[in-house]
Amino acid sequence: MIHRIEVAATGKDSRAETLKARLKSEGFKVQEVWVTDATTIEKTLSPSALEAIGQALANPVIQAFRVDQPLAPKIFDWALEIGFLPGVTDNVAHTTKEIISDLLKTKFKGDEGVYTSTVYFFRGKLTRADVEKIGLIRANPLIQRLTIGVVDRAVPRVTLQKVETLEVDLKVPEKELVRIGKEGIRGPEGPRGPLALNLDSMKTIRDYFKKQKRNPTDLELESLAQTWSEHCKHTIFASPMDEIKEGLFKGLIKKATHEIRAKKAKSRKGTLPGDFCVSVFTDNSGGIVFDKDWIVTDKAETHNTPCTLDPFGGSVTGIVGVNRDCLGFGMGAKPVLNRYGFCLADPRKKNDLYRAKNRTNPALSPRKVMDGVVDGVNAGGNQSGIPTPQGFLCFDDRYRGKPLIFVGTVGLIPRKVNGKPSWEKCAQAGDKIVMVGGRVGQDGIHGATFSSEALHEGSPATAVQIGDPITQKKLSDAIAKEARDLGLYSSITDNGAGGLSCSVAEMAKECGGCEVELGLVPLKYPNLEPWKIWISESQERMTLAVPPEKVEVLVGLLARRGVEATVIGTFTDSGRCMVKFNGKTVMDMGLKFLHEGVPMKKLSTILRKHRHPEPVFPCPKNLEPVLLQMLERPNVASFEFLSTQYDHEVQAGSVIKPLQGKGRVNGEAAVTRPLLSSNRAIVTSQGLHPSYSDIDPYAMAACSIDTAIRNAVAVGADPDYLAIMDNFCWCSSDEPERLGELKAAVQACYDTATVYGTPFISGKDSMFNDFKGYDAHGKSIKVSVPPTLLISGLGVIPDATKCLTLDAKIPGDLIYVLGVTRRELGGSEYFAMKGAIGNSVPQVNAKQALELYRKFFTATQKELFASCISVNAGGLGVALAKMAIAGELGLEVDLWNAPQDGVTRDDDLLFSESQSRFVMTIDPKKQKTFERYFGALASLVGRVRKDDQFVVKGLKGSPVIQSKVGSLSMAYKKLFKNF
Repeated sequence: MIHRIEVAATGKDSRAETLKARLKSEGFKVQEVWVTDATTIEKTLSPSALEAIGQALANPVIQAFRVDQPLAPKIFDWALEIGFLPGVTDNVAHTTKEIISDLLKTKFKGDEGVYTSTVYFFRGKLTRADVEKIGLIRANPLIQRLTIGVVDRAVPRVTLQKVETLEVDLKVPEKELVRIGKEGIRGPEGPRGPLALNLDSMKTIRDYFKKQKRNPTDLELESLAQTWSEHCKHTIFASPMDEIKEGLFKGLIKKATHEIRAKKAKSRKGTLPGDFCVSVFTDNSGGIVFDKDWIVTDKAETHNTPCTLDPFGGSVTGIVGVNRDCLGFGMGAKPVLNRYGFCLADPRKKNDLYRAKNRTNPALSPRKVMDGVVDGVNAGGNQSGIPTPQGFLCFDDRYRGKPLIFVGTVGLIPRKVNGKPSWEKCAQAGDKIVMVGGRVGQDGIHGATFSSEALHEGSPATAVQIGDPITQKKLSDAIAKEARDLGLYSSITDNGAGGLSCSVAEMAKECGGCEVELGLVPLKYPNLEPWKIWISESQERMTLAVPPEKVEVLVGLLARRGVEATVIGTFTDSGRCMVKFNGKTVMDMGLKFLHEGVPMKKLSTILRKHRHPEPVFPCPKNLEPVLLQMLERPNVASFEFLSTQYDHEVQAGSVIKPLQGKGRVNGEAAVTRPLLSSNRAIVTSQGLHPSYSDIDPYAMAACSIDTAIRNAVAVGADPDYLAIMDNFCWCSSDEPERLGELKAAVQACYDTATVYGTPFISGKDSMFNDFKGYDAHGKSIKVSVPPTLLISGLGVIPDATKCLTLDAKIPGDLIYVLGVTRRELGGSEYFAMKGAIGNSVPQVNAKQALELYRKFFTATQKELFASCISVNAGGLGVALAKMAIAGELGLEVDLWNAPQDGVTRDDDLLFSESQSRFVMTIDPKKQKTFERYFGALASLVGRVRKDDQFVVKGLKGSPVIQSKVGSLSMAYKKLFKNF
């Protein structure tokens, strides 16, 4: 029996009003919009039971419901229903199913299920074509079904035919090996999707199984594809490159950290060791010492390709996935903070890209991508009870083919768990393999492999997953708050890329082998093929190694917390990965070959110097319109609309918040107290300058590191207690020119980090961020992202009460600039506004900057500053404007006094993006102490006014900007005001 309960608002519905405003702004002639939420229940239920369910789903104060009858407005012109396609995770339905089970004390059996959808009713002069367009604004056909004009009583149940494990013949010509590696195994349903294995890898696999005197099974080949994927093995960073025989990772990134740690080990920070790292490059996250009792962990990664296909699903999966990286650190860290960063195309522009010929299979619009990723991180973070205090937006139209979606999580774990170092874990032979959390479906098939190549027409829809934050929250709390401290497991890791195939096989390295029975794995629906069970990336799952005598206690504990836990095998010391399905062996492979058999590439590079036309234009006499225009630019403008959606107050540790001052300006770093009993805090920051890579990738990387450090120092961080992470997002990484740029950027990471003494504790790379498709004219096109490096900073602040915000606070306070401005506008926002790139990219003198940052930190401990802002995109002009907007106070500044080297134009001095600079305000009573301490490093440039006048005098002494703070604020908040 199929029942349907519909719920709608009895008064105004903010969702309907928001959609109506959006549709009107896009030209649709809509007069009214109504929204109804529908729940379809496939289960025999009595009328009284259905009435009780309706009462549970509706808020009687503001909503009404109907059972098995449409709940629609009396007069409307069109109805549009949107629900999920079969097999797509429906989180609301999952929660509703639990509500019904608890309410009625009943269980769902067999094919019984719950499904949700949303019905939109419209009144206005709309055609069917208009409603179809609206449907594409609201839904993603890749994962959702759209029905116009009728009530959708269909049940999106997954029905699969039982398929046997296949043997894959590799005794074929090289051309066929190439095809298998690219398109995947051909089953009864056709090609299964990319393996992303090159010819060398396919030959290596063929030769291995030739020695075994057999062909591989489909599961074995799929397992190798996941484990050997660029996404998992990072072969470009691991392979020899030119003279760097160890590869970029071991030869530069890891080497830098080892040298830094060795140097720091000789010093101490009070009661703490100088080498504050405890676990780097060996676990799901990196870890540093927080205090004598606690460790903080950090990890950031990308979900670029999934977000291109389904922005919401890709980003929510990204954030809950990196939460599990935190939970999988050591014996299990508690997530205490999320971070984010979105590199997108301008959302005001249309997208003219298509994945197939004849203008079919269009790429999503930049606005839809932005809305989706913002909503996804919102859902993942807010519903998980993890604060999301700070992040960034970066815009470049080259991200229209594939956006870059960065997500990260900071965790907290005791330094010792059950008397042992908390970061140490090891599965033991004899331990049971226990999968906990969500069930397995065919969502997320080939996620790792299709993220290891450029996006193209054949990229599989099954690679998309949607995470369930509520299920994962229960899992996370049960592990980090109970099971860990009870000592119920020996090791833990997350089921991310490659699913069980990677998590079980990775943990098997700790003890030397594993044996799995896939028939025991709990499934979302019957008849899922063994290879899909093994590699599926269905979410909310962790794998644990559990001593046999503790299995019953663990399973019982998790069951009481509403978390499913299932024994699916045993860890061994056989040296092999053995997988069975209903007793039949479907995988029997040596662990050494599985993990170390991938052939390394021999990479060579070409580094070409980029030269661009140098822009030539006169310096405007009146720079007020220029500054206002700069403040409206996407890379400078306020993104308050995003910051206010993300809960930064949950867990109650927020110190420096995402919006600072009365005027609410987005900051560049956040400070959070993970332990409410202590004023000790963590600081998170970031640096990212993709536009600089158009000129010099070495300078781009150096500036990114300097910016991440500077942003942290500006709020009160100790530069000698900072760790960093690298996230490289490159394009066309099979081209020597792009590899040359990558090598230069990684070299800059080594050179810069070793001077600053900032160890890399974790990182991730994504190498093929390219879109291959067709433009509006049907011509073949490739769109590549600019080479992008995100550097994330993590530090420990000894006393959060001494932290600084960027808002000007007291009229009469003095304004100082620290750091020298040079004519370094190459790749700047100012030149971009002029439609140019230029060549004078900012350079970093790390040795001088470190001395400045150390003095700055000491000054914060002496409380010499009232406020401070790190000078970033837009230079001094934008920094001063943000300081005034945040404080809602005017400023009076004389550029003649600003420290500079060879700058002769007012616009160059205002908008140059030279690194290692700060603007701060101080109490006049502290002027002598301040100047005596900083000497020539600091220059007095002005003072804070008591009115709202913003006045800047140029190099010749006359005003070049005369504006009002209100006008600056309007410009700063204009772009995304209605988003």
